[in-house]
Amino acid sequence: MLIISIQSQVVHGHVGNSAAVFPMQAEGVNVAAVPTALLSNHPHYPTMRGRILDADLVADLLLGVEERGLVERASVLVTGYLGSPAIGAAVADFVERAMGRNPGLIYLCDPVMGDDDLGVFVADGMAEVFGQRLVPMASLISPNQFELELLTGVKARDVAGLLAAAEAIEGRGCPGVIATGCELADTPEGQVETIFVTGGELVRFATPRLPIRPCGTGDLLTGLVAAHLAKGIAPDEALRRAVAGTFEVLKRTEAAAAEEMRLVR
Repeated sequence: MLIISIQSQVVHGHVGNSAAVFPMQAEGVNVAAVPTALLSNHPHYPTMRGRILDADLVADLLLGVEERGLVERASVLVTGYLGSPAIGAAVADFVERAMGRNPGLIYLCDPVMGDDDLGVFVADGMAEVFGQRLVPMASLISPNQFELELLTGVKARDVAGLLAAAEAIEGRGCPGVIATGCELADTPEGQVETIFVTGGELVRFATPRLPIRPCGTGDLLTGLVAAHLAKGIAPDEALRRAVAGTFEVLKRTEAAAAEEMRLVR
């Protein structure tokens, strides 16, 4: 089992591949991790060092992935934070080639663009790269509510809105939406939901909302979903297990009063 994971990497903390790779490996899945940025930490700290990589470098790394035959061996391809429209275009070209060479490849796209707290935190043009190129090729996408609304222009704060947004995504060619960090009009107080929508049907997973907000929880969740998909588990069950695994990490993080997720027991 092999997952190709294309997203950011940090020295300190857990976002991007630094949140997803170890949990995927802990599930018994091999990972080919391709960085799109090398940073000292995520941007919620007062300072941040490092940089987004040059698009030519990312494209060259992806060419190396192809040359090693990893595309044919992989069962799941994950993309997350891409950093720039130029990197997004290079990744989209790679995804297109990969899907052509391995028609059974599951493509899980996390359209990392922003959240309710910070708004949009990626470069201009990224919404178009995701919406016009990557989402139409995806088997599943895993946006938060803010990103789903940004992609579709549909307010997804109740069941009807979420279904309408998912229908808009399906109309672009992607049959499944995993909406993370959801608080809908009928979400029980004190809880947060992760919702899987496909074919006009919802499967909802609620967990208590803990009084912590560590970065990278969406990256962790997406990575765990990918790991379970790579093992042949159906998407709704893969998500159920990923939600449970993510919540365990959050409980451990809260108990340790840690500012970064405690991935290791």
